Amino acid sequence: MAHISSGVEYGLHCLLFLVSEAGTARDASVRDLAELQGVPVDFLAKIFTKLAKAGLVAATEGVKGGFMLARPASKISVLDVVHAIDGARELFECREIRARCAVFDGAPPAWATAGTCAVHAVMLDAQQRMEEALAQQSLQDLVERVGRKSPASYDSKVIGWLGERASKRTVKA
Repeated sequence: MAHISSGVEYGLHCLLFLVSEAGTARDASVRDLAELQGVPVDFLAKIFTKLAKAGLVAATEGVKGGFMLARPASKISVLDVVHAIDGARELFECREIRARCAVFDGAPPAWATAGTCAVHAVMLDAQQRMEEALAQQSLQDLVERVGRKSPASYDSKVIGWLGERASKRTVKA
């Protein structure tokens, strides 16, 4: 099982569409984002509920409303998104098997269990390094990375696609 869920992948990809490479914000409905990305709308709605509870997105009013970033993309780290969607999960759960060695005959000596388990220490270091790396990358960094790779027309096509979808929504009587 992956440590970081597919929900984080869906969330990050969809959040990218709420900001342009130039950093200007835009809003979009969850349904439109789900259709744009080809992801299940019900699952994405749950993800955006979590993102809203974490203060990363805010709902916009009206028939053409949806969600927009609650703060600048440069102020939202990838770690913020991971924690909002998956929670602050531990990479590793130490089961203290070091105390179960058969030669200890059920009574492990103090030296065997003193301090942090060596295996656990390595995993704690890995967790810290992963979180530091994710905290150093912002949503804006991802937008710029995609922008360096995509053709100049891509952003305007996305804006047009989302705008066309929003214009077709009407108030139901």
